[in-house]
Amino acid sequence: MVETKDAQRTTADPGKREFMLDVRTQDMEVNMGPQHPATHGVMRILVRADGEVCTGAQPHLGYLHRCAEKIGENVEWLQYLPYTDRYDYLAAMNNNLGYSMAVEKLMGIEIPRRAMMIRTICAELNRIGSHLIAFGTYGLDIGAFTPFLYMFREREWMMALFEKICGARLTYSYIRIGGVFNDAPPGWLSEVERFCDVFEEKWHEYVDLLMVNHIFVQRTANIGVIPRAMALDFGLTGPMLRGSGVDWDLRRDMPYELYVEIWKSGCFQIPLGKGERGTLGDCWDRSYVRVMEMMESIQIVRWCLGSIASGPVIADIPKTIRVPNGEAYAGIENPRGELGHYVVSDGGKVAIRCRVRGPSFTNLAVLEEILPGALIADTIAIIGSTDIVVGETDR
Repeated sequence: MVETKDAQRTTADPGKREFMLDVRTQDMEVNMGPQHPATHGVMRILVRADGEVCTGAQPHLGYLHRCAEKIGENVEWLQYLPYTDRYDYLAAMNNNLGYSMAVEKLMGIEIPRRAMMIRTICAELNRIGSHLIAFGTYGLDIGAFTPFLYMFREREWMMALFEKICGARLTYSYIRIGGVFNDAPPGWLSEVERFCDVFEEKWHEYVDLLMVNHIFVQRTANIGVIPRAMALDFGLTGPMLRGSGVDWDLRRDMPYELYVEIWKSGCFQIPLGKGERGTLGDCWDRSYVRVMEMMESIQIVRWCLGSIASGPVIADIPKTIRVPNGEAYAGIENPRGELGHYVVSDGGKVAIRCRVRGPSFTNLAVLEEILPGALIADTIAIIGSTDIVVGETDR
């Protein structure tokens, strides 16, 4: 605020005061991160704000960069498997599966049916665990603490199941090239069945506690709307895409493992956003899709439990894997969208090219489009609705 010379106070006539205000404003730049809890990892978003309104946003990545793809070109095929656990560390089983499928495609090997059953059970249980984290932490983002505690009750059981089958709770390296590392221990499949029964009962608590909560609906409905055309233009996948009403799921549309049989059996459906509480493609729709997908995963696991038979759990492959010349791409439906692995072999023990198509990295790009115009408080709700894992965006 600048006071002009003409308006300066004079001792001669102190009553005559006219202040000519020359006010200049500019947008303020605010750093959200790189440790802000709403970013679900070590990520920085440079936000430009005019008062309480966001006028621009730019995600800055790289704080968790670990050169995973380059490492894949410097270690043997099987040695790279533990690195896949650490992309999306909330869906490590799915990461193992995606990489193993790409190598198996190059090798042209046939996976035993029991191994595919166990793979599918683990992948869908991991999907449930990932969506539980998305559900609980999203509540934290916008001020609801209780759902986070409820979520960990079932997630702990899921992690205990994984610990029994492979000895780890977060990074598993269980799904291997050719199958799985070991068979399910005695009683494990029965415990998975009990988990499904209990989870189906507890799932209704999640819906009542958060999804239909009036405050949650007000904070998420009509916020961060991604129209169908925008979702397609940005290459969104997973719940981000289906939340905008686009009916696309790799388990049905580009099926792998046993999903052809599972889909034909009619035991699961593809949940889509419908704009039930607000505008189609808003934050509430994206959360709705994730919550509904957990129940669909339960149906898939039950189908596998009812169809599983005895047999080997890994194909007959040499200890030191040599992959024939060629290239292959395998995409799977991760909890956050399409995770793709592209590998190239020259016939040796090490890949000459290893590239990853990460869903979180692709989904993150839309923030620059949908954050401007939102209130600063709503930017937290919008970022949380993308359900990103920063370890996978950076790799």
